[in-house]
Amino acid sequence: MSDQHSLSDLRGQVDQINMQMLDLLSQRARIVSEIGKIHTANGNAHYDPAREAEMLTVLQQSNKGPFSNATIQAIFREIFRASLELEEQQARAKIKVQRKSPDERTIITLPNGAVIGDGSFQLITGPCAVESHEQMEAAGAALAARGVKIMRGMAYKPRTSPYEFQGLGEPGLQIARQVADKYGMAITSEIMDASQITMFMDYVDIFWVGARNMQNSFLLKALGKIDRPVFLKRGLSATLEEFLYSAEYIVASGNPQVMLIERGIRTFEKWTRNTLDIGGVAVLKLESHLPVIVDISHSAGRRDIAVPLARVAKAVGADGLMVEVHPNPAVAMSDAKQQLDFPQFNALMDELNLPEMA
Repeated sequence: MSDQHSLSDLRGQVDQINMQMLDLLSQRARIVSEIGKIHTANGNAHYDPAREAEMLTVLQQSNKGPFSNATIQAIFREIFRASLELEEQQARAKIKVQRKSPDERTIITLPNGAVIGDGSFQLITGPCAVESHEQMEAAGAALAARGVKIMRGMAYKPRTSPYEFQGLGEPGLQIARQVADKYGMAITSEIMDASQITMFMDYVDIFWVGARNMQNSFLLKALGKIDRPVFLKRGLSATLEEFLYSAEYIVASGNPQVMLIERGIRTFEKWTRNTLDIGGVAVLKLESHLPVIVDISHSAGRRDIAVPLARVAKAVGADGLMVEVHPNPAVAMSDAKQQLDFPQFNALMDELNLPEMA
């Protein structure tokens, strides 16, 4: 047999093996997909580092050459990575908060007629915390004058230090509800624990899950059983995938009325309180049909850059803005540096060309 014929024969054998390997990889992918379904159903992570290390060890012990163990490890790690990506893609495609078509969107209408998610730009604003009836009355009057329909009424304040102002509790909710009713506004307030749900139902139009509770699955599942909208804030160091899976807990438990709040994530930067992930907002709008709100107060931690952050939030396609407004920020009992006074708030509204909210 000539060298040419021998070469052609050997190449044919390689081609045949390649096709066999492709068939085996496809078969492996189908089995991995079934494993992924079980992981998803049980709420487990798809990636199991202990399992991967065990498989790599067995493969290296069984390796008789000619490839080195390092090469075998590199090849199979690529196979494992591809399989993991396939599992995750299939899992994401099935979750309820994932956008299935470009025109799919969740639209939430509040009792006072305010709408979030229909393409309009809503504001959620008010003081960082309810401090007194006089404070909330002044804020309510100023916000109502600009057509604001949704007011913050924070009665419970999770603080880093246990010695700082923690909020007025239920009396604070009572104040917020009274002022909101007077000016025709909806109220949102942060809930700390599932045990507070019954009490909160008497006061709030929108439940609020704060960054510290984003992965509190017990609270999320409990809020999935109520018929009331929920704001869900991104955790301090949560990935976008983790953020959407937290929303999935609520939606999968029966409550589709979820709105995402990007409030900045913790990075190495010190000149802002957090780092506003504006790219993340754009990704969330592509990946999910849920409304996305941008909190420019907690992301920045300073009032002097509120206007440019508000502009970029609106430009990137967010469904609304959360910003803290206080009658006299200098004497605020919490987050004094980031709250706007009334003239600053009016300037922000003018800059956004929002003379009157829908």
